[in-house]
Formats: sequence, C-alpha cells, structure tokens
Amino acid sequence: MRIVACIDALGLRRRDRRNVAILAAVLIPVAAASSFAFDGATTGAPARIAPKNYANAEQALRAGLDDLNAGNAASCVDALTYAAEGGQPVAQWKLGEMYADGVGVSRDDGKAYHYFNKLVQDYDEDALDPRSRGAVANAFVAVGVYSLTGIPNSDVRPDPERARELFQYAASTFGNPDAQYNLAHMYLVGAGGLAKDRVVAVRWLMLASGKGHRPSEALLGHLLFTGEGAPAQRARGLMWLTMANNSAEGPKDDWIRELYRTDSAAASAQDRDLATAMLDERAKGPPPPSVISRTVVQALQFLRPLGIPVMAEAPTKPVAPAAPPSAQ
Repeated sequence: MRIVACIDALGLRRRDRRNVAILAAVLIPVAAASSFAFDGATTGAPARIAPKNYANAEQALRAGLDDLNAGNAASCVDALTYAAEGGQPVAQWKLGEMYADGVGVSRDDGKAYHYFNKLVQDYDEDALDPRSRGAVANAFVAVGVYSLTGIPNSDVRPDPERARELFQYAASTFGNPDAQYNLAHMYLVGAGGLAKDRVVAVRWLMLASGKGHRPSEALLGHLLFTGEGAPAQRARGLMWLTMANNSAEGPKDDWIRELYRTDSAAASAQDRDLATAMLDERAKGPPPPSVISRTVVQALQFLRPLGIPVMAEAPTKPVAPAAPPSAQ
C-alpha cells in the first residue's frame, strides 16, 4: 500500500503534515456502525459476475474458500466475488485482502478499499454474526489505514480523523490488538486530532500486549525501559522486549530485533536478571490481570517517530522502518 503520496493534499500545516507522514511511513500496513459517520465512497467497485452454478452466496463462499485453501488463489476469485455481492462478510474480507496484497489478482488498493469499506458500512452491532466478528474488526483496521494514508489517483483522500475514529472503535468495541497498537501510535505523535499523550499510549499498548501482540510487546517494552510515557521499569521493559524478540518472524520484525539489541545492550546485569526472573514467573501460569480497569478503557475516547512500524496490518507488506532513534 502506497503510504505518503497524498499527505500534502490534506492542506495541513507543515508540522501536522510531518506528523501524518511519520505515522504513515511506519505503518504495519493494511492487514488488517458506531455513532460516527462513514465515507460512502465505492472507489474500485468490481464488476458484477454471473451466478454460474452457485445455488446461493453461502455455497459460493464455500467453493471460493475451498479453492483458496487448496492454493488455487486465482480460481477462487469469481466464487468469492459472487459471495461478496451476496453479502457474505468473510468473502468481502478475503477479496479485500487479496486485492491489497496482489494474491491471485493484480494488486488494486481501490478494490481492496471497496470491500473493506463495505464491511464497515454494513456493520450492525445489534445483528453481527459472531463468525464474522474477526473479519469486521480487521476491516475497521484496514479502512483506518487507508483513511490515514489515502489512495493515490482515487477518491480516497487522507483523513487522519476518520482513521482515528475507526481505530478507536475497533480497539474499544472489538478489543482488536492491531487497532489498539495503531491508536497508541496516534497518541504518541499526536495525529488525527489527538494531543500527544504517552500515558494513554502505554495503556493501549498494555492491552494489546496482554493478547500476545508482538509489535505492542516490543514498543511497550521500549517505552517502559526508557521511561517514556510511564515511570521507568527497566527490567519489566526488557521482559516485554525479550518476549517480542523471541517470537520475531522474518525481515518484517527486524525493527523488533534491533530495538531489543539496543535496549539490551544498555541494560545492567541486574536488569537482565530481574527480566529473566519475570519471564520465568510468567511461564508458570497465566499473566496477572491488566492494571487497566474497564472503567479506564471506556473513558479513553480515543509516534513519536521511533522508526517502528506504526499501524497494524490488514494486508500489504510492512514499510521498512528507519533506525530507532534515542527512542509507530
């Protein structure tokens, strides 16, 4: 997903443009209904297809998923498109993901946005099928990322405030850790109409880290280790960093490894010993309850440039992070 091409179109002051650019440049990109309004744009809407031999949209969904699971990504498109036209949320999500990543189809952010946004527009919290909950939550994150960055040469313009609303809703209503991570980064840089607030950012990161969200573990660990956004807790910060580093996967997590190496090198022997003891204690049983009460989370109404991927994924590959500063 192209990240920063349309930021100047916002007409923001230079400082605001810089914050949005920093936020966008370190996205964990697109993967991954309420009281606020949603944009009704249908940029990239695909052509309708003939029903072929499908008895209904549910049968088409099953056929498409069978092909996809068998590794036949290209052959599943017609079936999934028919299912998506019939209102199947999982089909809409899978097609959005495929178009965003260019899997089985040519990459097309406009079509990806169309399918993700359809899920957001059709969302009804009083009639949500539990089987579709994950797809809908991830669609909120995906549309949030596209809203933050915009789509070049389309009607989808950068709209950081809408991005913040979408992340806020997915973080609070669905408890989606990607959205919680994204929202934390918006608080860190002060984007989407938010004032910078590292304390609130740390709280969101703690919630996401409690769900095993690796980027949140890494960033939370770094902030605790350095004392940014919370009183310094070097051993506990190193514990979170170690957990993230131990589960890092592939080049996309190189920033986690680098952050761990940097902070670990600055840790004392006592810091490392205490972090090891904390890890051993966690291994004995479930982690202790979050210190963030439900009341505090409900009260939260809603990057610093760390060279860390900021936004959690819907589909697309992560943007390569810059080197961590003294420190999205």
